[in-house]
Amino acid sequence: MTATDQALVRLGAALRRLHSTPTSVRCGRLVRINGLILEVEGLPLALDQRALIRTGDGRTIEACCVSFDHGITHLMALDADASVGPGALVYPAGTPADAGAHFELMERRRALPIGQSLLGRIVDGFGRPLDDLPIALSALPGQGSGRLNPLRRTQIAQPMDVGVRAINGLLTVGRGQRVGIFAGTGVGKSVLLGMLARRSEADVVVVGLIGERGREVREFCEDILGAEALKRSVVVVATADSAPLARVRGAWFATDVATWFRDQGRNVLLIMDSLTRFAMAQREIALGLGEPPVARGYPPSVFQRLPELVERVGNSEVAGGSVTAFYTVLLDDDESSDPVADTARGVLDGHIFLSRDLADAGHYPAIDVERSISRVMPKVADAAQIERARLVKRMFGRYQRSRDLVAMGAYSAGADPELDTALRVWPGIAAYLQQSPEDRVDRMTALGQLMTLGLDIQRGR
Repeated sequence: MTATDQALVRLGAALRRLHSTPTSVRCGRLVRINGLILEVEGLPLALDQRALIRTGDGRTIEACCVSFDHGITHLMALDADASVGPGALVYPAGTPADAGAHFELMERRRALPIGQSLLGRIVDGFGRPLDDLPIALSALPGQGSGRLNPLRRTQIAQPMDVGVRAINGLLTVGRGQRVGIFAGTGVGKSVLLGMLARRSEADVVVVGLIGERGREVREFCEDILGAEALKRSVVVVATADSAPLARVRGAWFATDVATWFRDQGRNVLLIMDSLTRFAMAQREIALGLGEPPVARGYPPSVFQRLPELVERVGNSEVAGGSVTAFYTVLLDDDESSDPVADTARGVLDGHIFLSRDLADAGHYPAIDVERSISRVMPKVADAAQIERARLVKRMFGRYQRSRDLVAMGAYSAGADPELDTALRVWPGIAAYLQQSPEDRVDRMTALGQLMTLGLDIQRGR
């Protein structure tokens, strides 16, 4: 090799080093921790932009920008166990960091892309796998659709078979409907959600377990959902001990996954447990940023985020795809006057109340059909079904209001003909409304049994 060739080799190596050297290294410094908020100086970031904090022991903690004010960037850690010291260096994710003799890329923890590879997987609120299965390198990344033009949405016109007799017959749900399940603790909410996930006719099921106890996550996935249903499902988990940002992002990520599959022309069932804990996590973030509480400790941004989350789902602009959603809403002392419950009723297309009295009597699923309603049922059910459903609901309510009077022996048969009819047909109504978690009752079977029950009531008048 001549001297010229050697000089060219050295020159090429120098050029490669020059091209690989970053033109600038952006970093900030942690100056204050205020509750959940990490205040960083010298590093302006956009909202929702990720950053990595380098600790003194060489670890990196991932965080996200939640606000900024007068040159101070406010971050929140993605993981609840994050611990940092004063003066820690903060870098934008995906940028080089000075490591002394060289530069290293500050990379985020790998997440699963939204797409077909998510089916059968269990991930956290940021798409990071929890099931220890490998990440498919060939998977193509996807992104859920954003806000839709309300005038371009496909109307709800088809009923959806959810496999639960009481809902199929008396509270018929349409494809693309958003329904709230309002319940206190210990009334069979999780069992009903499992029935919906296993028995519905949806192509894809997306389950968001937001703020749940860690013990219940594995129980839901293995016992309630089951291995067969998991194959067509995506489970997004943000347990109660997760950082509030992780719980909020879990709800949004589950929604993004559901809307992505919808935009591929699939009929999707989205189950989110629970909308209340999403609101609680958003409250923690907002109060940490200094928002004033306006309703039972909830700041205004909570009541802005709830409709934003719910309105993302439903039917798409292209016929064929849909997201039918069930959101659980937790009730304190079984009261529905909670501000989150009031807001949810206003933005959802129907609500199903689970009764503690029915649950205590061993009546499962404990659906109080008198207090429940499906606002799109008139569009997806015929007149005969609607008439029989109203008749059964009236008899249900008549019996429930008078059962204590009858139990005390204060009622004489014949004094009220309608109550006499309700007492006579109650065993048939109770049998119709109850269902074992292992059973599936398709929509046509539920309608046939409803017609028979309604005819029996009419004959008893």
